[in-house]
Amino acid sequence: MLLITCPNCGADCAETELAPGGEAHLERFGPGSTDEDFAGYLFTRKNPKGVHFERWRHAFGCGKWFHAARCTVTLEVFGTYPAQVTEPPAEIVERIRARRPNWEG
Repeated sequence: MLLITCPNCGADCAETELAPGGEAHLERFGPGSTDEDFAGYLFTRKNPKGVHFERWRHAFGCGKWFHAARCTVTLEVFGTYPAQVTEPPAEIVERIRARRPNWEG
């Protein structure tokens, strides 16, 4: 089971307390976009074996969205940060590189 800290309220949460929201840091397309851009936003996702940046919502807590960096193989969580952040924070990237030297981010 995943144990993830909500960066918004500071609670340590089991994954059953959270709702997954898919891949983080996607460029969202809406009204006025091309059909190709909108279809890419809806259907094209990374599915890596290794480090992945994801969106989560603290569903049974504060209710806020946040991002998490974790390894899809080992389920190791490298850190979490607010959903309003557009790129992974430097300290999380450094933590990933320290534990996964071959990671290309």
